[in-house]
Amino acid sequence: MSPALGVYIHWPFCARICPYCDFNVFRHRGHEDQGQALTSAILTDLKNQAAGLGRRTLVSVFFGGGTPSLMAPAWVAEILETCDRLWPGGAAPEVTLEANPTDAEAAKFQAFRTAGVNRLSLGLQALNDPDLKILGRDHTAREGRAAADLAAKIFPRLSIDLIYARPNQTVDMWTHELDAALQIGAQHISPYQLTIEPGTAFERAVGRGQLTPPRPDLAADLYDATQDHLSRAGFDAYEVSNHALSPADQSRHNLVYWRGEDYLGIGPGAHGRITRNGTRHAEVAAMTPSAYIERVTRIGHGVAESECLSPVAAAEERLLSGLRITEGVPYADLTALDLHPDHGEVRALTADGLLVHDRNRLMATSAGRLVLNWLTRRLALA
Repeated sequence: MSPALGVYIHWPFCARICPYCDFNVFRHRGHEDQGQALTSAILTDLKNQAAGLGRRTLVSVFFGGGTPSLMAPAWVAEILETCDRLWPGGAAPEVTLEANPTDAEAAKFQAFRTAGVNRLSLGLQALNDPDLKILGRDHTAREGRAAADLAAKIFPRLSIDLIYARPNQTVDMWTHELDAALQIGAQHISPYQLTIEPGTAFERAVGRGQLTPPRPDLAADLYDATQDHLSRAGFDAYEVSNHALSPADQSRHNLVYWRGEDYLGIGPGAHGRITRNGTRHAEVAAMTPSAYIERVTRIGHGVAESECLSPVAAAEERLLSGLRITEGVPYADLTALDLHPDHGEVRALTADGLLVHDRNRLMATSAGRLVLNWLTRRLALA
C-alpha cells in the first residue's frame, strides 16, 4: 500500500477575529471578491504539488482556518473532486470542515454534505452567553446548541470544540458545562485549555490587568476534571486534548500529524510535512491571501519556505507530536535521538511513572501527559 497522505486546506477568512486567536487569519469583510481567486489558486497548488509526490493513499482532507464554513459549498466540492482525481482508488477519505455556529443554515450544511464533507468540526467554545462574550464569539449558547443539533442530523460524524480555564471559571461550572456538551450527541469532543498567546488581544488585556487567567493549580484541576468526566461518559482521551467515543471516531487527519505521516499544506500560511527521496521537508505557504495567489500564479505553487529536516530534527518532531497520543511513538522512529527502552533516561522516567514500560514504543502515562512539555524536553536533551 502506498504511503498515507493528508491534505490540509487553509481558508484564512473570519467574520471577526477572536481575541485568543493567533492563527493566520484575516477579516472576511473587504475580501469577499477574493474567494473565487483563492479557490482557483488552491486547485492549481494541489495539482502541481501532487505531481511530484508519486503514489499516495489519501486518508484525510481537512478544511481549517479561519472559518471554512464561509466558503461557497461549490468551492469545497471542486477541491474534493480534484483530490479524488489526483489520488484515486483508495477508500473514501475522512473529510472534515470547521464551522462556526453562525454559519449553521440547513441548506448550506446539506450542500457541504453533498459536496463530500463527512465530518463537521463545530467551534462551540462555550455553552453560556457571558463566557461566549468574553471569548469574542458572535453566537449565543442557544445558537450553538441549535447548530450542533442540525449538524448531528446532516453529517455522519460531529466533533465539537470547547475552551476551558476561562476567567472566573470553577471546576463545578466546567463539569456542568461538560454535562451539557455530552447531551449534544457528538462522537468527538476537543476541550482546549485557554492559552494566552503572544500578540493576541487577550495578551494585551492581561497586560492591562483587564483579564486574569486562572491560577496554574486551578487550570490543572480543570484538566483533571475534564479527563475524569469525559472518561466516565465513555470517551477515550486518545490525545491530550481530544476525546473520542471509539477508535473509529478519532480524528484521522490529526492522527496524520501525531503519527508523523505526510501532509500537504495548501492555502495562505498553511504548513506541510512531505517526505521526498527519504528526506522529510517542512514547508510553509505564502502568508497573505494576495501573496499566496500571486505566488501560485507566478510559479505554480504556494510554498514560500521549504526546509530539509535533519534526521535529528525529524525525530524530535516525531517525539513532540507522538507523545501527545496514547499510542506513543515506535522506538524505530527515534533512532536518530538514540532513544531505546534501555536508555538510562527512559528507564528513570519509567520508574517515576511518567512513561509506560514497553519494549517497542515510547508512551507517556496519564501522569506523564500532565507534564508533557517538560517530559519531551528531557527526552530530547537526553
